Amino acid sequence: MTPRAEAWLRQARNDLEAAQVTAQAGFHAQACYLAGQAAEKALKAAIVATGSTPPHSHSLERLVTLLREQGISTEPLEGLHLKALTRMNSETRYPHGDEAPADLFDANDTAQALLTAERVVQIAAAHLAG
Repeated sequence: MTPRAEAWLRQARNDLEAAQVTAQAGFHAQACYLAGQAAEKALKAAIVATGSTPPHSHSLERLVTLLREQGISTEPLEGLHLKALTRMNSETRYPHGDEAPADLFDANDTAQALLTAERVVQIAAAHLAG
């Protein structure tokens, strides 16, 4: 693993840990956002490991497509709720009409976001390890 890819993965793990702590404190919108960031950075670590520069994109599906185009098996990522986690990137940060994100996300959303992010980070770490 290159030092740059390792840095992306370290940050992914740090974001995931921050999401877990934030969730325990009951800040569900923020925890969902951080979970999405963890997944995004883990996928970008895998892209960096191919020698490519990751795009400025929050779309997890796009990042998976780029990995597939690089010849990396993305089968372990199939079936994960990546689209939902991608949507959380903006929905967890900005009010929608008269509703604040804090009003829209709950413990169930956080649990799903954390589960998905944890799995993405695990898959990326395993790929980078060997």
